[in-house]
Amino acid sequence: MMAEQSFPEKILEKIRTAPTDPGCYIYRNSAGKIIYIGKAKNIRNRVRSYFVGGYKEPKTAALVSNIADVEFILTNSEIEALILENTLIKTYHPKYNIFFRDDKTYPYVRITNEPFPQVFLTRTIVRDGSKYFGPYTDSRLLRDTLEIIKNIFPIRSCKHHLNDKTINSGQIKVCLDYHIKKCEGPCQGLVSLEEYNRMINQVIAFLNGRTEEAIEYFEEKMNTAAANLQFETAAAYRDKISILKNYSNRQSVELNDGLDRDLIAVLKEAENCCAVIFRVRRGKLIGRDKFLLEGAENYDYPVITHDLLLRYYDSATSIPSEILVNYLPEEPEVLEKWLMSQKGARVSILQPQRGDKARLMKMAIRNAELQISELQMKQSQKTEFVPKSLVALQNELGLKELPRRIEAFDISNIGGKFAVGSMITFINGAAKSSEYRRFKIKTVTGSNDYAMLAEVVQRRYKRLLREEKPLPNLILIDGGKGQLNAAVTVLQELNLAGIPIIGLAKRLEEIFVPGNDEPLLLPRNSLALSLLQRVRNEAHRFAITYHRKIRGKGGISTKLDEIPGLSLNAKRALLNHFKTITNIKSASIEDLMNVKGIGPKLAQKIKLYL
Repeated sequence: MMAEQSFPEKILEKIRTAPTDPGCYIYRNSAGKIIYIGKAKNIRNRVRSYFVGGYKEPKTAALVSNIADVEFILTNSEIEALILENTLIKTYHPKYNIFFRDDKTYPYVRITNEPFPQVFLTRTIVRDGSKYFGPYTDSRLLRDTLEIIKNIFPIRSCKHHLNDKTINSGQIKVCLDYHIKKCEGPCQGLVSLEEYNRMINQVIAFLNGRTEEAIEYFEEKMNTAAANLQFETAAAYRDKISILKNYSNRQSVELNDGLDRDLIAVLKEAENCCAVIFRVRRGKLIGRDKFLLEGAENYDYPVITHDLLLRYYDSATSIPSEILVNYLPEEPEVLEKWLMSQKGARVSILQPQRGDKARLMKMAIRNAELQISELQMKQSQKTEFVPKSLVALQNELGLKELPRRIEAFDISNIGGKFAVGSMITFINGAAKSSEYRRFKIKTVTGSNDYAMLAEVVQRRYKRLLREEKPLPNLILIDGGKGQLNAAVTVLQELNLAGIPIIGLAKRLEEIFVPGNDEPLLLPRNSLALSLLQRVRNEAHRFAITYHRKIRGKGGISTKLDEIPGLSLNAKRALLNHFKTITNIKSASIEDLMNVKGIGPKLAQKIKLYL
């Protein structure tokens, strides 16, 4: 049971005095970032429900534990709250709301708003009066659709803005498309505005699934051509009719009541959740959309369906009269009112139980099941692959589980100045650069690599714990006993002592393990050692790169930075004496020793690294 007393008083007071009006509520974390946006008919009742009782869903529990503040926006009605919620979610992308994965990347077919419209693929919707059809998540269906339009309808492919002035000027000449009968030459007035737009209307009918209208259009033109003894032209129209009829037969879903409807099936299994949407117009299947729903696995089906309908139809180019779902959404009557206001006509949301509609819904569910299975298969293939180096590393270190996720740390600075830390990630034995992190040292002054490393490790894992993100299977520290002990102390303070951690020292490639006085030495040809070296070297490279970047003009950015133990004063002395890195590289050990502060050992190290 989660008691009220566990929350800050300012939040509890806001909840007690929250309005009972419809509107939106916004949760923020301790950093002031919006983490969840919701809407309610009665704000007080809805918000209060989050702070009393326990939570079965881990995501809801995580959300509540991160709430540091709440604010309200009042609206005049539930529908206004619904619209506002959707707008705010799209603006702020809160962590705990549900999202379509990559929904903005799906293409549409656009018919431009101009006297002689163009028809083409686009991924951007411009509110200029143009007509859009889609989105198309099935690339094969999109290719088929565009190919049929291109082969049947002689739509211009040029980008010219055509009107009476540009046409009458005679400056635009017909292109190859006209000569191969792919365009009727509107640029030179060879087809009337009325006839061209009549053809565009058939394109629109075709995209809406009304193929019979396009068939009637071409039958009329075929008969006219035959009557005028233009048999070759009539044959061309006959071929177009044949293509349309074949396409129409392929589309049929055997529900010929004349209604436009969408079939929507939502399915979740384990951490995966997907939705399949069949767009049926006048009994014809004109499109199938499929979405992965991120952050939905811990929500009930009514909530998922509600959010899906809201997000999908907010950007949809058409809204059908009937929406069939396998689970009724939360507050369906509010959604229906909103959809009706969008469409300008009645819209029904139904959960079919029997008959033809139930049979079609089963078809949509089977497709959702297929989508889940394909996703799980891909995930299984990814996780089941185990590089030999991971197995070798597990065996050499005696790890309880495969080190699929390795995080490695390194520190870079010059005499304590421009100090930075790096954290790099390897997944299944391969670098994952998107999960690399850089740190500016904030709490340590002077040259203290141990303290710097402790700061970076603490910042990293405090954040992972706070955000409930995956922890590594192995932590690698670039360094020996001292660096390792500094990191181990931090993990103990964070109650993360169970995470395996090692240090890898460069000199002899010694592996230091907590609790063992003697380092582990692996054969030079060991797969495990090779993997650790790659991880360590990448952490070092990443740290050095960041160090050079932030230092900029504040220090000396040279190959000398890679030489451990070479002080800032020594670097300056070398450059003052030899002037260039090339000269330093060419100098003998005796020449190097002539520079103040450079002894025999340091001179040898300089020669080794350069």
